[in-house]
Amino acid sequence: MTALHIGYARVSTAEQELTAQINALRALGVEDEQIFVDHGYTGTNRARPGLREALAACRKGDTFVITKLDRLARSLPDARDIVEELTRRQVKLSIGGSIHDPNDPVGRLLFNMLAMVAEFESDLIRARTREGMQIAKAKGRLRGRKPKLSPAQEKLLVDTYRRGQHTTAEIAALFNVARSTVYRTIQRTPVEPEPPETRRIRRFPAPGQETGTKRKGTTKPGMG
Repeated sequence: MTALHIGYARVSTAEQELTAQINALRALGVEDEQIFVDHGYTGTNRARPGLREALAACRKGDTFVITKLDRLARSLPDARDIVEELTRRQVKLSIGGSIHDPNDPVGRLLFNMLAMVAEFESDLIRARTREGMQIAKAKGRLRGRKPKLSPAQEKLLVDTYRRGQHTTAEIAALFNVARSTVYRTIQRTPVEPEPPETRRIRRFPAPGQETGTKRKGTTKPGMG
């Protein structure tokens, strides 16, 4: 059986970011039918349908391809667990074109460093958001009448929500609006249309982010 390159990408909402990842996966030898995308899921969420299907599609001798380690996981334990699963099944891991060798001490060190950086960046984003909320409260910005959001603020609100790292209450406080405003803004903001050239790619949108487009292709059954 011919070995395959199985590609995995993860995005929050930005279509430009998705296009860049897909183009990079293609350049690394992944066919569109073997690209799996989680749309609207964070790297700290292990319950990602696209990741699950991508791993299930892998067979002995295949190569699991990602552009950056933070697309796969945002915590060191999760990254290690996924790599151990791939290693047990004799599936190679390619990170941006570099094959990770779990038996190489230097390779293991580099992998752990990359995973720790991804975890640190995730923690830093959450810390900065909390700090921004505290500063806003200290300046009295969260008091009085709730201001109307500008189009740019609405887009930022929706992007923040779809990354899945903050509750609606936290987002409402951060933007100085009522929770009902958060819900209305999310509901009336459409998901960006999918470029025609990516329609063979298997996407797995988070709840509330369905594009309404049926994907083609049959997913291979997973290993027992």
